[in-house]
Amino acid sequence: MTASPPPVLPDERLATGTARLAVRCRGHFSPETIQRLIIDSYERLAEHARVRTHLVVLAEHLATERLDALAHIEGAPGSGLPRVLFVCSHDAGRSQMAAALLAHRAGGHVVVSSAGTQPAGEVEPVVAQVLTEAGVDLAEAFLKPLTDEAVQAADIVITRGRGDACPVLPGRRYLDWPVTDPEGAPVAVVHGIRDEIDPHITELLACLPST
Repeated sequence: MTASPPPVLPDERLATGTARLAVRCRGHFSPETIQRLIIDSYERLAEHARVRTHLVVLAEHLATERLDALAHIEGAPGSGLPRVLFVCSHDAGRSQMAAALLAHRAGGHVVVSSAGTQPAGEVEPVVAQVLTEAGVDLAEAFLKPLTDEAVQAADIVITRGRGDACPVLPGRRYLDWPVTDPEGAPVAVVHGIRDEIDPHITELLACLPST
């Protein structure tokens, strides 16, 4: 039986990113697995992207996160840092804000990510503004589609108050934070939303295992 040919990469730069990840993950994942994952990441991002200027770079970033999650899944149960995943529809407001604030306050002791079931085109500008005022940098943030790996690798999955669609897997803790939606809100309201999220983060950090 003849093996199926590998999928055609949409861009030479995507092939370069695949090669970089193959070197980084040598001995852990096959080049074929990495290639298929980075193509899938590109296609998922392209489905919702309004601007494609940096899509190849973002596909490599997303594939890197997914490979990290897979490595964690394949490791010993309970190993490594606690992992928290924030899920919402668009991954543009509350999830980005909560993830950034948790990562900032956790100081590297928690692996934090966010994802959307229907990711929007960009982070809400007023959300980025309010976080910058609080000393939280969103420069590396980008809107990501929800993947199976992200849920499987998470210890805690947090939705944002409206029961966003998310696979329910055994062994994960699921929380729902009923937080106001910042979409289209003035900056004063978004300041209030940031303050609304903060006590949730304090409570979460208090219950996470020490590392």
